[in-house]
Amino acid sequence: MEERDDAPEAEGVDASGRVSDAGGETVEALHAQVAQYKEEAERNWQQFLHAAADLENYKKQAARQREDAVNRIRASLLTVVLAVVDNLERALEHADKNEGAEAILEGIRMTHRQVTDLLQNMGVRFMETAVGKPFDPRFHEAIDIAGSQEYGVTPNTIVEEIQRGYLLNGEVLRPARVRVAK
Repeated sequence: MEERDDAPEAEGVDASGRVSDAGGETVEALHAQVAQYKEEAERNWQQFLHAAADLENYKKQAARQREDAVNRIRASLLTVVLAVVDNLERALEHADKNEGAEAILEGIRMTHRQVTDLLQNMGVRFMETAVGKPFDPRFHEAIDIAGSQEYGVTPNTIVEEIQRGYLLNGEVLRPARVRVAK
């Protein structure tokens, strides 16, 4: 018994499975389309590589700009600090020459004024004195405890400000260091 394959042959394909010349135009069109897709893929790949390189260059440039900005700010701050150091050196010279306590005190006042002006120009503000107010851990750091009867206040009240607190642009830069009644 002979087996027959009654399946119809595909157009352009003979019984052995080879592509016949009759479908040659279709094969050439497919080859052309594949070539077109390869060219498009290559263009897309090159665009991707270019975009990736641009991103890396941007990251490097942004890092350089940040570093330059930090260095400019640092130089500006250090220039002012050097002026403060100069004033302190002048005050020390007056002290060495025994020119009187008043001259030394005036030099210290000038230096203090210069530093506080610098801080204010940079957005630093002094916190209001905390004495008599309730302790608030967001703004205060308790470094000592005192008896409430000793000061005649309610517990958890600040009785002494040991070190002033500072704000920078409305945020706590350094909390006030305080003594709190227990």
